[in-house]
Amino acid sequence: MKTAIINSESYEKHNTGDGHPEQSKRVIVIKEKLKKRKDLIWHKPSNVPEDILSMTHSKKYIDNLKKSFPQKGLKFLDGDTVVSPESKKAVFDAAGSTIRAIDGIENKQFKKAFCLARPPGHHAERDRAMGFCCLSNAGIATNYLINKYKYKKIACVDFDVHWGNGNYDVMRNNKNSLYISTHQYPFYPGGGTDKDKGDFNNSLNIPLPAGTNSEQYFNAFARVLDRLVEYKPDFLLFSAGFDAHKDDPLAQFQLSSKDFYEITKRTLQATNKFTGGKVVSILEGGYDLNALAESANEHVNALIEFN
Repeated sequence: MKTAIINSESYEKHNTGDGHPEQSKRVIVIKEKLKKRKDLIWHKPSNVPEDILSMTHSKKYIDNLKKSFPQKGLKFLDGDTVVSPESKKAVFDAAGSTIRAIDGIENKQFKKAFCLARPPGHHAERDRAMGFCCLSNAGIATNYLINKYKYKKIACVDFDVHWGNGNYDVMRNNKNSLYISTHQYPFYPGGGTDKDKGDFNNSLNIPLPAGTNSEQYFNAFARVLDRLVEYKPDFLLFSAGFDAHKDDPLAQFQLSSKDFYEITKRTLQATNKFTGGKVVSILEGGYDLNALAESANEHVNALIEFN
């Protein structure tokens, strides 16, 4: 069964302004690389049910967000989260990509999916946009899996170099989820220490210092795998940020493109016996365009190989 890519033209129309690192070229370079492949199928996002949105974010925030997109020009939702007139469709399509991915897996159209989407989501908290992010796409996916398909144990592995404070915020009181993050610390956005355990001991945060290389990273990643095996998830999500790459301009980890194949492979080998290979991966960060395209392709390679 093939792996699906969920993508929309709206992601390329989400304008963040000249010089902003979270730019449309990010999805374009990955798409150009993946479109050359014959082992993928392509789908468009679905709509996000309103009840799932309101389980993930506060109604007041969603109402305000929907009104916050400008008629023209750019608008800052926080110091670095920028939206433009075309951004509204992109924001809700990014969340909707996870809905399409889950429905496709549950309807046996494909086994795994990579949501090639922007804006990213893992910094968006229950009540606010933050760090380029407007909606917690992984949080929305988690609530959809629980409420539509009655899953009981969803694991989200976030390997973006920044702590996913938004994912943590919207999942911390969800006893049916386990949120795991490896990230540079101390670093934006703050937090993400081993004391951030969630309300049900349902979060594992592994803060690592600037300069962390591949060997050091994988030594720490063994803790992720141990926790996953102990948890026995019935569905796996990736918050797939590729900014831990050594060439990334926004962080100071030293991983190679091939390391993202290895991260993905090891995670799937640890969890496939529990999940039956059901995986949805959602693009988060990654800001060097060449490194991003290479790393995302390596990630997809592992998704395809380890069914």
